[in-house]
Amino acid sequence: MEELRRVPLDDPDSLLPGGFWAAVTVWLERPQVANKRLCGARIEARGRTLRPSAQAECGPRQGQGHGLEREPGQGSRADREGTAPAADLDLLWNRVSQSLVHSNPEILTFYGPSLGSPPEAAQELDLVLRTVIPKASPHFPFTEPKKELVVQDVSSGSVTFLPLEEDNEENLEVKMSNVYQLRLHHSEGEWFISVLIFCPERWHSDGVVYPKPTWLAEELLSKLARWAVENRKSEFKSTLSLVSVLRYGRMYQELKEKYRDMVKVWPEVTDPEKFVYEDVAIATYLLILWEEERAEKGITTKQSFVDLGCGNGLLVHILSNEGHPGRGIDVRRRKIWDMYGPQTQLEEGSITPSDKTLFPGVDWLIGNHSDELTPWIPVIAARSSYTCRFFVLPCCFFDFVGRYRRRQSKKTQYREYLDFVLEVGLSCGFHVQEDCLRIPSTKRVCLIGKSRTYLPSAEVWMDEQRTRYLHSRQGLPQSLPGGGHAPSVPQIAAHDDDAGHQDSHRTFDAGAECMPEGLAAERGTGAPATGLWVPGFCPREKAERVRNCAALPRDFIDQVVLQVANLLLDGKRFNTGNSEAGSLKTWNGGVLNGRVHIRDWRRELQREKPPEGKRSLSAEVFKTRICWFFTHHPDGCVLPAACCPFAHGLEELRPSQTLKKQRQAP
Repeated sequence: MEELRRVPLDDPDSLLPGGFWAAVTVWLERPQVANKRLCGARIEARGRTLRPSAQAECGPRQGQGHGLEREPGQGSRADREGTAPAADLDLLWNRVSQSLVHSNPEILTFYGPSLGSPPEAAQELDLVLRTVIPKASPHFPFTEPKKELVVQDVSSGSVTFLPLEEDNEENLEVKMSNVYQLRLHHSEGEWFISVLIFCPERWHSDGVVYPKPTWLAEELLSKLARWAVENRKSEFKSTLSLVSVLRYGRMYQELKEKYRDMVKVWPEVTDPEKFVYEDVAIATYLLILWEEERAEKGITTKQSFVDLGCGNGLLVHILSNEGHPGRGIDVRRRKIWDMYGPQTQLEEGSITPSDKTLFPGVDWLIGNHSDELTPWIPVIAARSSYTCRFFVLPCCFFDFVGRYRRRQSKKTQYREYLDFVLEVGLSCGFHVQEDCLRIPSTKRVCLIGKSRTYLPSAEVWMDEQRTRYLHSRQGLPQSLPGGGHAPSVPQIAAHDDDAGHQDSHRTFDAGAECMPEGLAAERGTGAPATGLWVPGFCPREKAERVRNCAALPRDFIDQVVLQVANLLLDGKRFNTGNSEAGSLKTWNGGVLNGRVHIRDWRRELQREKPPEGKRSLSAEVFKTRICWFFTHHPDGCVLPAACCPFAHGLEELRPSQTLKKQRQAP
């Protein structure tokens, strides 16, 4: 047994020892947060038993619930994947513990003594059986998911990871070479966390599931030490909580390889890698979600879909290529649409929520960063047909009409908006589920409506409630012809987290605050115009307005830049002698109130090198424009001519490679 490293913990908020177990839970259930080569982990079963030394070589206690406890929602999916525990957790632990007692009794001391407790108080152990799932990667093609039996001794502050492997008879046994332990220590009023390896000389690293001991000591221990004393809770669920992580990892790698060439031919001005791989990840999630839905329902026909606000259309292209009939609609055509081919159905047109924009024959409506359509998608799905479902990935904050306005300060704006869209789904009669996608975006929480809270026979009554809810958000009268006021929507759409949504429910009467000023005269006029569900909705403009300085005259921009620079320099001229000598003290950066100054590019060169993609882009434009500092700054350019990417004089100026490519293009 060897202690690789011990780290002291600073615990100003008195979170320990509970913070340690919270950090262990992250590593146990979401190991990919620390080890980027992992896709995740699946908890197969949990249980509780006695320490082997206290069992006198007998099995676990019987009749007290010390046995297999499958994770909620894991059973059916694990059974379909053929990865459910082969035997009861009691039997597995009985076999493993007796094997350790007979073959490796020295490992029993590896659990460590109790933290100031008598030995008899440290006899119960918590057991977790998990499968660690590696990312599918061409660099590690032969790495398979690995099972681990995790033994937690709360009283002694230790958690031991026992890797499992199958013997010749397909029974699971402990792989002694890769046993390691995390331990919390408390000594003389100070807390420490350490990582230990049982047999360091026999440790076998595969570079993925079992990293090198140095990684455990440096990377993992540092992260656990930080997590253990962080006083914060996530507002969102863990990633991929509604789909198989194992299936996701494999399919994502397959689709990434299949569509990676899209990055090379991307004609839009947006970042190709971000958008391509993000849409590949969303498509992977939907394909697995729909695959599992078909398995649950016992059907083979692939679900149809419509993507409202489909943007570049790549998500539609991938889903269609993978066999799902569907189409995408967006107010503005994109250049890349022409590259997909006729099998990808993309339509240019606006969507105004009304009786004319229903999709009765479609299984799923998708809203992927659908902006002003986001809150409407659950409504459109609910009114399209009883069997229509929805998937939304909210990004920009829109209400039914106009921008969404915050109504409380206890939550982040993002969390409040997600709760609003969730409330819309509930009010439309959906059971709404929330999940967190694995995409390169800060807005990665999706909301899914797969089933209804009411029977088909109650559709007419439910649609009346939807109408009242829409009117309540806009300050319109809630009574319908021939009837009085119905019970409030929150009473109809109950939810497990009802207490967390009380504040937003109380603000229905404040819906008039979201009304545009031009609609003030329409208030109190009853139902909106025939076919339209609410007045005032405005789809996006077909022509995208430029909101930055790109459209301003170049001479105007230059004039503003010179005026700002003159203010910063305060009209002073400094004679540095030789600005290429590299001294940071001789060049005038200009200071305004000690806060604003001109960037010193010598400092930028001292930082890390930019990504390869940015370096190649800089090479294309190298010396194609005159250096502003060389021309205008009283001290000249702070960089030597050889280091400055801009031209120091006309003799250094090169023709633009971008313009050359444009001229050569057909």
